[in-house]
Amino acid sequence: MADNLLLPKAKPALYAAAGLLLLSGIAQTAFSAEHDGARQGTKPVAAEAGNPIIKNKYTADPAALVHNGTVYLYTGHDEAAPRQEGYVMHEWLCFSSKDMVNWTEQPVPLRVKDFAWAKDDAWASQVIERNGKFYWYAAVEHGTIHGKAIGVAVADSPTGPFKDARGSALITNDMTTEAKISWDDIDPTVVIDGNNQAYLFWGNTICYYAKLKPNMTELDGPIKKVEGLKNFTEAPWIHKRNGWYYLSYAYQFPEKTAYAMSRTLDGPWEYKGILNELAGNSNTNHQAIIDFKGQSYFIYHNGAISPDGGSFRRSVCIDYLNYNPDGTIKRIVMTTEGVKPAK
Repeated sequence: MADNLLLPKAKPALYAAAGLLLLSGIAQTAFSAEHDGARQGTKPVAAEAGNPIIKNKYTADPAALVHNGTVYLYTGHDEAAPRQEGYVMHEWLCFSSKDMVNWTEQPVPLRVKDFAWAKDDAWASQVIERNGKFYWYAAVEHGTIHGKAIGVAVADSPTGPFKDARGSALITNDMTTEAKISWDDIDPTVVIDGNNQAYLFWGNTICYYAKLKPNMTELDGPIKKVEGLKNFTEAPWIHKRNGWYYLSYAYQFPEKTAYAMSRTLDGPWEYKGILNELAGNSNTNHQAIIDFKGQSYFIYHNGAISPDGGSFRRSVCIDYLNYNPDGTIKRIVMTTEGVKPAK
């Protein structure tokens, strides 16, 4: 595996150098990086057609959940000051929409400090519903165990507020020793198979997975390694369609998105190729894939709003995802127009 795949997200100078090579063609937009931090009421997001979809804050590492006719978009929040290099992320954000175009910002549902054992770094996350509860799996820097860790929070509503479900990390760096790095336990994604068995996937340079107990807060068996993924870097995401499981992930560095397919979550996984090319002005490429009102969507981020911010001030975008007759996925076409309102 190439050395550049081992770079942590916390190496700002290296990321910045590569990010400046990826300048987007999207027009520069006036942007306010104001940090309000308040758990207040919902706020409609000004609807400007096209990508990025959120322009009043920097949003990164998208995950999405469809629940009762509404899409809930969960993102990280890039909070670095103008021209500051490095990922500064203390909280996660939530937006909701009934048509994929008009979004409402919810009160801040989760912060790093809600995990008393965590130190910082509100990195990638995902929310999933089970038995009327909503479970939020999030990557953070552990306060006492060296390296990144994965926590799980729980709420009765998709908009929270969420609270730590365990009082301790679900995954810590000392539980995964094959990768000799401290940031391999990041980017959690969770899926429930047809037998109601939940699985957690995560990783950097190695893609790990393990079963979860029905309470969704404990592992149910050993940690295993996914085989067959070419140039896996990070950002796994699992979705299912017509009997196939799809595992998409960040590929190489700077990151493209690739994917593999399998009939079962235990594999074998067959690599199928590149899904998304380099996302403009962003070294990272982090995706969520959902179906909503009869259409499939590819949700990702780029660095379009901040030409001088690159990978450290990212913004979520949405484009259509389409399949070939054999079940493979057509390459994503990244657009400035974005998607039309879902009906």
